[in-house]
Amino acid sequence: MEHWNSTLGSGFILMGILNDSLSPELICATVTVLYMLALTSNCLLLLAITTDARLHVPMYLLLGQLSLMDLLFTSVVTPKAFMDFLLSENTISFVGCALQMFLALTLGGAEDLLLAFMAYDRYVAICHPLNYMVLMRPRVCWLMVATSWILASLSAIVYTVYTMHYPFCKAREISHLLCEIPPLLKLVCADTSIYELTVYVMGVTFLIPPLVAILTSYTLILLTVLHMPSNEGRQKALVTCSSHLTVVGMFYGAATFMYVLPSSLHSPKQDNIVSVFYTIVTPALNPLIYSLRNKEVMGALRRILGRYMLWTHS
Repeated sequence: MEHWNSTLGSGFILMGILNDSLSPELICATVTVLYMLALTSNCLLLLAITTDARLHVPMYLLLGQLSLMDLLFTSVVTPKAFMDFLLSENTISFVGCALQMFLALTLGGAEDLLLAFMAYDRYVAICHPLNYMVLMRPRVCWLMVATSWILASLSAIVYTVYTMHYPFCKAREISHLLCEIPPLLKLVCADTSIYELTVYVMGVTFLIPPLVAILTSYTLILLTVLHMPSNEGRQKALVTCSSHLTVVGMFYGAATFMYVLPSSLHSPKQDNIVSVFYTIVTPALNPLIYSLRNKEVMGALRRILGRYMLWTHS
């Protein structure tokens, strides 16, 4: 197969889920609703955490960062997919593809690490409550946030530069919703077996330790909760932790499918469905999972709504 010139002027064609489906209009409408839900719910959660002094605690600082990551992640993918469908223009430039890959890898990697830090926060709060404000003081929290962003961005830039340095073949169609490593490597006119093995090993390295930390934290939390004398305290701890574990299950399930399962087990249709799940569905559901069952967040949102109503009627 002939090579095509992968320079700054070259581009790809993203053949996402909207192009391959039997009812693209219905899927487009569903994606639009989910994106608007993600924008609204994450912005409201960020507003509540930022403006309400009662939520200026480590747990909500980390939750605010999760909402910010979800908001950015879905915005990296969804608006372009929506506009491409409306304009029947599915092209993305070489630089645009590289940028989208870098941002998606950064935000996905940062969320991976942040979820582990959130599990540690819950472990300290429930298992060592007397030491909570010492072990989770503001400096430690911001160090966790900075570590998530920095490590993820460093990893992303290495992956992006190395993936995009390959020569690509004349067939420029990417059978995927966004520019990601697995579908892009299928267009490469060179032996990528060693690099694919590296991606697999690094994917396991990046995903498994945080997941083990999360499972360990929640095992210890469960053991502590079962010995709590107060039914109210036990119920509050279980509600908070079940919300977190639901988010963890959705995120790690999708990430494991894309970056840990061998490429021979993937099909373009499956990859598209999974990519829609973690770029559109999960960012829309995360703030609802965390806020609807959280009395403190719901109380903060009611206070914000009350202040807004007073302001509009004054």
